[in-house]
This record gives sequence, C-alpha cells and structure tokens, in this order.
Amino acid sequence: MKMSRRTALLMLASCLPVARSLAADSSNGPTTIVAPFVPGGTADVLARTIGQRLSAKYNVPFVIENKTGMGGNIGARSVAAAKPDGKTLLLGTIGIHAAYSIYRELPYDPAKELQPIIILGAVPCTIVVHPDLPFKSLDDLITFAKANPKKLNFGSAGVGSSTHMVGELFQQAAGIELTHVPYRGSAAAMADLMGGQIDMMFELLTTSGAIIKSGKIRALALTSKERSALLPDLPTVSELAIPGFDGTGWFTIAASSGVPADIVERLNKDINEALHAPDLQKTWEGQALQIIGGSPEEARKFVADETVKWKKVIDTAKIST
Repeated sequence: MKMSRRTALLMLASCLPVARSLAADSSNGPTTIVAPFVPGGTADVLARTIGQRLSAKYNVPFVIENKTGMGGNIGARSVAAAKPDGKTLLLGTIGIHAAYSIYRELPYDPAKELQPIIILGAVPCTIVVHPDLPFKSLDDLITFAKANPKKLNFGSAGVGSSTHMVGELFQQAAGIELTHVPYRGSAAAMADLMGGQIDMMFELLTTSGAIIKSGKIRALALTSKERSALLPDLPTVSELAIPGFDGTGWFTIAASSGVPADIVERLNKDINEALHAPDLQKTWEGQALQIIGGSPEEARKFVADETVKWKKVIDTAKIST
C-alpha cells in the first residue's frame, strides 16, 4: 500500500523523541563525565563506576575528565557550556550545586545553567584529629574549642567543598570557632593531618575510613544522623552532643540545563538501575555511599532544599571569596 507524504511525516515525527533519547549512546564519539576534582577521591571513584556501567549498557566509551579548580566550578562551568546533547555530564557536589554563593564573581550561574539528573547518594564525614592531640572524645574537643576560639584548625578539600561546609555547620551548631585551612583536594590535607601540620578534618568516610583503622588519625564522631556500616562503632554527633545534627557530602550526575528531558529521563533511569544493581552494592558500601537515587524532579527539589540550607551556613559564617 502506498503511504501518503503526510502519513510518512507523522510517522517520522513520532520517532524523533526516541531517536533523540538515544543520543547518549550514539556512535558519535564518547560520552565525557567531568569529575572536577583530583583523581582518586570519592567523586572520581563514583564517576568511574557510573561511567563503566553506562559504557557497558550503551556500548560506547565513557571518558572521565578531571578538571579541577574553584571548588569544582571550573569543571562544572565547562559542562554548562557544552553542547546540550547528553554527551557531557558532571559529577556534581555541594560546592557546585548548593554552596556557590561563596563566590562573589562566578563566571556562570549553576542554578540556571546546570540541571541535576540524579542524586547518587550521600557520604558522611568523620570528625578526625591527629592522634597526639589530647582529645579522646567529641566533648573534649568542644570543651577545648569553646575555651580557645580559633586555636584549633581544620583542613578541607577547598573552599565550598563538603569537607569545608560540614565543618562550618558543626562550628555553628556547637558554638565554637575553628580556623579553616583550605587545600587543593583532601589528599593533601590528610597528609598534613597525619603529619601533624593541622589539627583536624571533617573528612568523608570514604577516604578516612582506612586511615582511621590504621591508627594514623583518631575519629571522634560521624556527621550523619545514622551510623555507618563501614565504622559501626563510631557514634554520630547527634548521639554525642548535638541532637539532630546532620551534615553529609552528596554527589550528583548533572548536565547542561539545555539537555532535553527525554535524554535526562533515560540517563536517570539507567543510573538508578546501576545504583540498585546487586553486583554494585559492595562497591557502594565500600565507598560509604548512602544511596538516594530517585527522579529528576526529586533531584531538583533536593538541590533546592540543600541550597537553602548551605546558603544559611555561608551567610551566618560570612564566607566569601
């Protein structure tokens, strides 16, 4: 039967959303995930794990690009400016999505130019000190800090990072003042903590867990509401001193705001599948990742709520750079 031109056009139009949703796994070059921090950290490991799973599913290469600087915002800006075809993604963090008001002059607007595809999960921080310090408990540390404002210092992965923001939240909740020492990544800060050049850190459990077990640093508390299976005997700040305290690092997969909804939905679906894959559960547990997942709409609400939370912390502490 001969098909009319109108019928053919209608059929073609009906196929366009499907074709566009396949952009993420087309053969037109690899997909890049920008992990805007140094290799080896939590963000980098999460990006590589997700990239490997999507690469196998879509049968195309996923390249992880470490593009550091400005609390992750240099890498994030490159994603915001990329072609909106779903082939340039971002491993996002608090510093990118929720604490960007720290910067007086940021060369892009994360709230308008990026969209979260999914919240991968949250990782608690550990409050850790050099073992030569006399603090055997969180109460010891708080008591000393109240009597000696700004005498203790803490290192972080950089201004606006989760390891900085959780430290600021803790100071405000505990009524103490510490001195912040920002580094270019947690690895350098941790090296100085182990060497005794700084006093303490609010470090992600992913990277601090093994070092705590080695005895090279002493853990006083966990910053999430619930304990972690990775260190089940380590109590939380909420248990010990500040009921309800909750400060964790969290991670997204995000894209340019111009990426169409059908591509976002497909990536969201496939990343949710990876987060809940039985064979990856030990990987997530090893990373101390508390899985969140959910829809793009839930991701947007999560980021909006967290932006309000962390902006309040930033404004109270009068942090700017």
